[in-house]
Amino acid sequence: MEGKVIVIVGATGGIGSTLTHYLSETGAKLVLAAKESSRLSALVSQLSVGENVLSVPTDITQPEQVKTLMEKTIAQFGQIDVLVNAAGAGILKPHQKIEPADLDAMLDLNLKGSFYTSQAVAEVMRKQKSGHICNVVGILGKHPMAMGSAYCASKFGAVGFSKCLAEELKRYGVKVTLFYFGGVNTPFWDQAGLKVDRAKMLSPDTAAQGILFALQAEPNAVPTEINIQPDNHLFF
Repeated sequence: MEGKVIVIVGATGGIGSTLTHYLSETGAKLVLAAKESSRLSALVSQLSVGENVLSVPTDITQPEQVKTLMEKTIAQFGQIDVLVNAAGAGILKPHQKIEPADLDAMLDLNLKGSFYTSQAVAEVMRKQKSGHICNVVGILGKHPMAMGSAYCASKFGAVGFSKCLAEELKRYGVKVTLFYFGGVNTPFWDQAGLKVDRAKMLSPDTAAQGILFALQAEPNAVPTEINIQPDNHLFF
């Protein structure tokens, strides 16, 4: 990972911040994006990366802010080797209780935000003829679950556009990897609205190591999907 330019969207979240700490030890050049600037500043203060880090407060539901993120990255480091889309939020409740605002929130962040960032970085990588897009969609992007109608709608959509993107970009040497992690014990569950046994979930370290595995694969290997779930709650 030495010298690679890695953009992490959702850098202050459970998976994003854990991955950031791992990558800070590899010599990678990190671009950290999240909505709240104060949390970004706090994360950067924990790292020992010198000039190899750029933080850009970004609301990924706003295409112009996503464009600015990519422009600042190119201005600072000259290229983008990896995008990790780790931002997301969940609303889990019966379908009849899903309000229009709930559906909008899920589609805006989980689907549109992921689409905008992937679309913007794909333009950079296509010109470079190299790159790796990593979209963390979660297991509910592949398997339905009661109480997850709005959330699954957003995540199934993210899977659909990611697979189309992979078909369009493979001729340019750009890889796309989807990560189907089962329940991960992160702050995601603080607002999700569903009581779960978080002690039996995957740790953020396990998720971060799964992403690292994909990033460190040999150059001709394309890890298209990585599926890791806790043994107490498996989907097949």
